[in-house]
Formats: sequence, structure tokens, C-alpha cells
Amino acid sequence: METTSTSKSSKGMDWILFLVFLVIFVLMLMYVDEFFWVPMPFMLTYLVKALDSM
Repeated sequence: METTSTSKSSKGMDWILFLVFLVIFVLMLMYVDEFFWVPMPFMLTYLVKALDSM
């Protein structure tokens, strides 16, 4: 399978978005623990996309 610059760029953006949502997840877990699950679907979606499992 060929990799193009757009797929590499997209993969990099997926990793960045995963890390952003991971930070939001951890901060919400520390400060508003009753709503920690709100960023979880976004975090896991971008992790799966970054690992190229989707």
C-alpha cells in the first residue's frame, strides 16, 4: 500500500488530536471527575485512527 504525504500528515494530526484529548481527559478526571467520560470517545477514536486500525 502506498503512503502519500496526505496520509502521513493526517496520521500526524491524528496523534496530535489524540494527545490533546488525552490531556483534556486527564484534567477532567482530576478536576471534574463526574464528566471524565465526555472526551473519552474522541480520545479513543483518534488513537485508533493514529494506529491505523480503522
